[in-house]
Amino acid sequence: MSADVRSTSILTLTGARRVLDAAIDHAGTIGQPMCIAVVDAGGNLLAFARMDGSKAMSVTSSTNKARTAALSGEPTGGAHADVEMQIALAHECRWTNLIGGLPIRVDGCVVGAVAAGSGSGSQDLAVARAGAAAIAGADMYDSFVPMGAEDTGIIRGTSPAQSAR
Repeated sequence: MSADVRSTSILTLTGARRVLDAAIDHAGTIGQPMCIAVVDAGGNLLAFARMDGSKAMSVTSSTNKARTAALSGEPTGGAHADVEMQIALAHECRWTNLIGGLPIRVDGCVVGAVAAGSGSGSQDLAVARAGAAAIAGADMYDSFVPMGAEDTGIIRGTSPAQSAR
């Protein structure tokens, strides 16, 4: 292999369907219908489902969460709330800081991403994690702590302690 080419792994359609099925199963277990998107490392949609009873607006947000997670290589919801609008605008509103998008990283390589939407941020993230877990060796981002406004109690310009007052 030359210095001009690198070896990489990609998520297959079979893998994407496995991720989607595991995420759907978990959403059913917690009783929260979801929109679930699975993309490849380039943010291109591989598999999608809108469960009966999920929110129609979550079709777009779940797809954008998956795209954001794949292209950034980080879970969504990790940007500080004070900069999320500027980042979204810089990416033509296709980037999102909503919680629930998770890269699928195997052996240090992002092979794709999964995202869920229609529940709370913590429910969306749990469903995405269940999907990613269907891929052997996938990073579960156990130490991830959301920094966005959703599910954290943050009100722009204040700390969570100030927001609680």
